[in-house]
Amino acid sequence: MSPALPAQPDDSQTASPFHAGEQQLQSENGSREMMEKFGRRVIRPFMPDQHRAFFAQLPFVVVGAVDAEGWPWASLFPGAPGFANSPDNRHLDIALNAAQTDPVRSALRPEAPIGLLGIEPHSRRRNRMNGRVATLGEAQVQLRVDQSFGNCPQYIQHRDITFLRDPADSTPAQAAPCFTQLDAEARRKIGSADVFFVASAVEARDNPTNEGVDVSHRGGRPGFVQIDGNSLIIPDFPGNNHFNTFGNFLLNPKAGLVFPDFETGTLLMLTGTTELLSKDAPEIRGFHGADRGWRFTLDHGLWLRDALPFRAKLGAFSPHSLMADTWAERSARAKQEEGRNAWRRFRVARVEQESAAIRSFYLEPADGAPLLPFEAGQFLTLRARSKTPPAGQAVAKVLSRSYTVSSAPGEPYYRISVKREEQGEMSRLLHDQVTPGDVLEAKAPRGSFYIDPTETRPAVLLAGGVGVTPMISMASHVMREGLRTRHLRPLTVVHASRDSAQRAFADAFRALQQATEGQIRYLSILSNAAEGEKPGEDYNGTGHITDDTLRQVLALDDYDFFLCGPPPFMQGVYDSLLRLGVRDARIYAESFGPAALTRTADTSASSQAMDHPAKDEAEAAEVRFASLDAAAQWSAEDGSLLELAEAQGLTPNFSCRSGSCGSCATKLSQGRVSYRSPPEAEVEAGEALLCCARPAKDSAPLILDL
Repeated sequence: MSPALPAQPDDSQTASPFHAGEQQLQSENGSREMMEKFGRRVIRPFMPDQHRAFFAQLPFVVVGAVDAEGWPWASLFPGAPGFANSPDNRHLDIALNAAQTDPVRSALRPEAPIGLLGIEPHSRRRNRMNGRVATLGEAQVQLRVDQSFGNCPQYIQHRDITFLRDPADSTPAQAAPCFTQLDAEARRKIGSADVFFVASAVEARDNPTNEGVDVSHRGGRPGFVQIDGNSLIIPDFPGNNHFNTFGNFLLNPKAGLVFPDFETGTLLMLTGTTELLSKDAPEIRGFHGADRGWRFTLDHGLWLRDALPFRAKLGAFSPHSLMADTWAERSARAKQEEGRNAWRRFRVARVEQESAAIRSFYLEPADGAPLLPFEAGQFLTLRARSKTPPAGQAVAKVLSRSYTVSSAPGEPYYRISVKREEQGEMSRLLHDQVTPGDVLEAKAPRGSFYIDPTETRPAVLLAGGVGVTPMISMASHVMREGLRTRHLRPLTVVHASRDSAQRAFADAFRALQQATEGQIRYLSILSNAAEGEKPGEDYNGTGHITDDTLRQVLALDDYDFFLCGPPPFMQGVYDSLLRLGVRDARIYAESFGPAALTRTADTSASSQAMDHPAKDEAEAAEVRFASLDAAAQWSAEDGSLLELAEAQGLTPNFSCRSGSCGSCATKLSQGRVSYRSPPEAEVEAGEALLCCARPAKDSAPLILDL
């Protein structure tokens, strides 16, 4: 073995490790400066000893090359461990066990650019090496290193490899004639694939060390590649932000794809043209987990039968693959989107007690179709009928109420966590009568109170009592997205509870804190700590969340604040934040119930949304409720029709009091109503949302079926 050449220091590179196409996409992604610093540190012109040892233990490497006509190809070169060997940190020798008819082997020639990927499915490790052919013989090729760097393990499925024949024996491999159309066999293979590899290339002009050929891995659940005629639509999941493949596509829209069949040893090899697709492109829009996508259109391809001397048994899917869609799920969800405002049946899968007063209900679609997506912090509107009618009534009353979804987006269920309230008919029904197997109705989640996990500004979640339900959804979502995108938004969760018996999700928050190594921080404030409970272990403070509490737990920084809890809690914390100098625009609040948060607008704001009467709103009107004998006289001082109904002693269904949930929709038998701002919830013809409706000008007297 030749002695290893001395490693260059990390800051020795004067030229960027990224070419113009990669730099452009990094800039568009907002990561250019970060990736330049990162790339100069981790992309080396030599192979670290760890990478050299890694390649030496592999049973195959993925190789990318460009043929004489300029078409990229990708293939798998197999061999017994040790067939790839590094004599020094600038070179890698590879025994040529690939079939003579393999188009990648045929493309090898002195000084040809080559992309190399070492991947170990059972450990989910992978490393990249891009370089040039230094020497080429009948049985071996030596590659000279241009760039060497590691890759993350995302989307790699676990597989165990078993050799069936001598890996140096390539005689069984047979190449079928080239084709230009995807036939039924190719469609079946692509449609069932959970992995493929893609080669891309740019001509080496300005800087040969960062221009040339690259080969990379793509993985997902079977069905993650969509076939569209002679084209493939491929979602692009979050990766390392290098944009090696897409940067090449930007400058040279061609690609070589190889779909390995690990059960038969056959390779499906394709080459063709590419088109980049944004996240909002119709072809890719709505595919959960995809940041963008691309279209591959076949020019020509071939089957290389029995090319692999080993078989690889599929084990567990990558957790990241399980978090992303398939095209079948995306299609089914698109159909569901058409009925987003409709009632849908859900089966109660399980019920769990979260605290002395809070119980969680896990709701799964009774129709088996996918859940509609939602944002962490939003609520759904639930409808249920009591199993036993009240005394003296033949039919039980149908109740409707909105509850925050406490599960995170991406889970296979909606979870609501409900506090039992003695005055709350719906909460009593859920706690006292609903059991696993029961069917409830719900509308898809909605609402404007939610967190953006991609934001870089740290956030503080302040919860009082059952107001913790949107916060556990937000924190769980931030962690899941952090794993998926490798950007975790820093969170501080402060939860005020009466005592530990009333406190929900403390263990779940602590698990998130541990899993994120403190990037999600959880603090529990108890009004009354029980004897024997230890501060710093069972809770973090006593009393209420005050100005001093916030000063003590928060470092000096620019935060977004999210508040949820009972009205007095919300107002008290909001006022504390204002006293500490937090701008109103940085405070987001959610509350269900009759009291709204009284906010103080930022004086620096150029304009503020004011609740002015609508142009078609009446100054006074007559309103009749079907259950009352006498008419009520409404004036602007009476507020909404919901407030008027409550003043008459009626108790209509409601939740948000802002036109978001639709639970207060009531049949309007006569007259017209006006809204000061358009309701977020859909309003059916002949109905009015009481919480935000007022009589319209020149309307006939209103008659409400209430």
